[in-house]
Amino acid sequence: MSLKFTKDHEWVHSDGGVATVGITVHAQDALGDVVFVELPEVGKTFAQGEVAGVVESVKAAADVFMPIDGEVTEVNESLRADPALANSDPLGAGWFFKVKPGNAAQIEALLDEAAYKALIA
Repeated sequence: MSLKFTKDHEWVHSDGGVATVGITVHAQDALGDVVFVELPEVGKTFAQGEVAGVVESVKAAADVFMPIDGEVTEVNESLRADPALANSDPLGAGWFFKVKPGNAAQIEALLDEAAYKALIA
């Protein structure tokens, strides 16, 4: 499955019943140097749109919204130890958390890359 995006600048990659979530290149560009991340608790369930974490930079703090209904199955401890990963590799090593989707159809309803690029243009 391809990468999907939210209007709040999170990305979602779904693979084998697990969705990985992070912030987009656009979001980290707007924030500047990320200095702290607050990640959700493993096992916590969120509804789509709920605040699941926080990212703080030298310029601002921003909420990280849950892009789909689901239960957090894993958080990126490497990101907690080195928040700059959100800047250096936002679509890779800088992922925030993994979710067991509660409703897979919500992933399909998110923006594809072309729609997201149009949104931020």
